[in-house]
Amino acid sequence: MNADQQRELKIFFRSLKDRPLEPHEPQYEPGIHQRPDDDPMERLATSIDWHEDDGSVHLLSGQRGAGKSTELRRLRKLLKEMDCTVFLADMRDYLNLTQPLEISDFLISVVGALNDLVVAQYDKDFSVPSYWERFVNFMKSEVKLEPAGIKLGADIKAGLKQDPYFKKDLQKKLRGHVAQLSRHAHDFVADIIAFIRKHEKVSDKKVVLLVDSVEQIRGVGEEAENVYRSVENLFSSHAPDLCFKDLHVVYTVPPYLPPLSPALGRHLGGDALVNLPNVHVRLPDGKPDPAGLAVMRNMLARRYKTWGYVFSQAQIDRLFANSGGDLRDAFRLLRQVLTNCGARKDIDLPVPDSVIDEAENALRREMLPISKTDRAWLERISETHQAELQENTDLARLAHFFDTNLVQCFRNGKDWYDIHPLLKSHLQEQS
Repeated sequence: MNADQQRELKIFFRSLKDRPLEPHEPQYEPGIHQRPDDDPMERLATSIDWHEDDGSVHLLSGQRGAGKSTELRRLRKLLKEMDCTVFLADMRDYLNLTQPLEISDFLISVVGALNDLVVAQYDKDFSVPSYWERFVNFMKSEVKLEPAGIKLGADIKAGLKQDPYFKKDLQKKLRGHVAQLSRHAHDFVADIIAFIRKHEKVSDKKVVLLVDSVEQIRGVGEEAENVYRSVENLFSSHAPDLCFKDLHVVYTVPPYLPPLSPALGRHLGGDALVNLPNVHVRLPDGKPDPAGLAVMRNMLARRYKTWGYVFSQAQIDRLFANSGGDLRDAFRLLRQVLTNCGARKDIDLPVPDSVIDEAENALRREMLPISKTDRAWLERISETHQAELQENTDLARLAHFFDTNLVQCFRNGKDWYDIHPLLKSHLQEQS
């Protein structure tokens, strides 16, 4: 491979950076999750628009890597075109995503995020005392906790995200004050809505909060099951606390939650949960879906027009099909192939199939080894395309399947599941 080819591969590599896209960016491919009979973001936007102005709750499920953060930005655009005031909160800035959640720290984080977003948008015009200040006063007056006993003020946000001991201590101290904390949070949101409507001079202005990255909560080590159970308990047992008067909220939720709590939407106001599946590159029988692969090729061309100089269409379709339509895995596979090629002097373009084999083997190794028990469960999922959760006590294992992308979510008329294509070939070889 000569120097010119290496430079070109470097440009290609950098074009595949994994980041959320705004709908106006040239790299954004519209309709990547849409089918002729279904557009998840249009459904969400229509539901919010048709609701009265007294608030609503909506749940958006999907795996990490499916493109939720990008599609939430499209939802924001759709809602703004409907004359809504929209805020998008990334909960990675507020939550420790590997520790158990309680309604106390989740409420503090969500309302604190709304506070920060409103301050950023309205700056000096924002005249409502900040939530963080009001929370300090709440701790002093109702919890009777002096500042010397716990870090407060500007440290709350950092402590909840970065200090597990601080978070556990705060959770413990607030367990007997959840009702008061919830009322305090709801009162603040009511003041925020009143401020926005007064500032915008629209008495029934519809305000929407999109809460991103909640689906990224994952258990690690001995805490794993406690983390997953805490998410289930949060949305199942504290539904009234998550519904705010006059505020329309979209919460992202992990993909293991719907199979575990199929009536979740009913408890949160009745709206159906919306699933954002992987791009439909495969049919349930395992055959490639030409329409889905064409969408993926269009997406790739928006990032690097001359990809045909590096790959044949058959090779690109192979990589996309073997990613299972997971955008993050698709980009990782492509970047691995490009890196492998750029590091070698003995090959030329287009890419040899052997280099693609190497990249796929590297991704497959990340999913191995698999225990005999898990293998039997995965084989059932592959056969039935259902989650096959036999007992609720197996939640941590099912969540692990989704977290590690061993199991993927799809939609073709109805929601269904399958194991990762690269894993499927391995299990077939081991049978």
